[in-house]
Amino acid sequence: MITGGRLAGQSGDWLAVSGGLISEIGTGDPPDGQRVDVAGALIVPGFIDTHCHGGGGGSFSGTDPEDLARAVAAHRRHGTTTMLASLVSDPVHTLVEQMAALTELAQDGLIAGIHLEGPFISKARCGAHDPAALREPETAVVDKLLSAGHGHVRMVTLAPELHGGVEAVRQLVESGVIAAIGHTDGVEEQILPAVDAGASVATHLFNGMRPLHHREPGPIGALLDDERITVELICDLVHVHPTVLRLAARHAGTGRTVLITDAMSATDAADGSYRLGKLDVDVTDGVATLAGNGSLAGSTLTMDAAFRNLVHGAKLSVADAVHATATRPAQLLGIDDRTGALRPGLAADLVVLDDDLRPVRVLRHGEWVEGVGRLRSTS
Repeated sequence: MITGGRLAGQSGDWLAVSGGLISEIGTGDPPDGQRVDVAGALIVPGFIDTHCHGGGGGSFSGTDPEDLARAVAAHRRHGTTTMLASLVSDPVHTLVEQMAALTELAQDGLIAGIHLEGPFISKARCGAHDPAALREPETAVVDKLLSAGHGHVRMVTLAPELHGGVEAVRQLVESGVIAAIGHTDGVEEQILPAVDAGASVATHLFNGMRPLHHREPGPIGALLDDERITVELICDLVHVHPTVLRLAARHAGTGRTVLITDAMSATDAADGSYRLGKLDVDVTDGVATLAGNGSLAGSTLTMDAAFRNLVHGAKLSVADAVHATATRPAQLLGIDDRTGALRPGLAADLVVLDDDLRPVRVLRHGEWVEGVGRLRSTS
């Protein structure tokens, strides 16, 4: 029983948990039982990160089970109760090996699935992806990767201007996989056919794509203005300026905006030298850049920081942040009947935030996550 809180999206002030689910929400005197008093703190749904490459020194591109679990734990301490594990571009045989390890993670319930960010992306906009690993999305190769995921591939990012790009979008959608457009140098006329074919996500809008121009809107204009597209935004205030974040989130609205971390292994870890796939990355003051050319290489963002940044940096509301970090990503993944809101019958996934919107406790499937904070427990 969690008492004395302000429940986001609900009028109650206490919440009961049973069997890993939210069993009841109410106002006034709660039923008897053990209680955790949150002393007026804000309670929000557990964060859902649909684009994350690692954390805590562990990378999802590795295959060591301890490293993979370490990455999940790092983000869980910051309130992420559901996440996809994202892979950067690698040779197909390497991706198959990585996916085998991630499939075990998914079967154990530690991740909600796999996101392939490549290898079907543009060399002109590859960012922190190894150019040597990139290739066109041939039907047989797409099939091989989907098969290697044993049903756990939930999203694939590709550049639709590549030969076979639009056909690959149809192939993914027909397989029940979210087709995302990203790392693309395509013009609007190359982007819209992919959307018509079923692409439904813009991978980290603005980053890794042809810039917006007033005479050629490119992928940014086409995707942001299309009601069929959910836009990912890296809300670290480094990848995208706060004003641009606000403009994009307001235009897309709560029904199409999702905050992501695009976090790499240095997240929740010290500055220093790291690897992202096969590339060397330097992390200084929490900003990750490629050692070779200084390009941004993912982030060291956590979802609680993204939540705060949307409110304090981009000046949007707490309700907007809840939608972008829980409600909309749950809908996107088709799991809103299980999580993504504070509602009886859904998983007891929640984050207790202090006045500065920093986590003091995290509950996942009805169990408190270790290493977050301490609150008073009474009976």
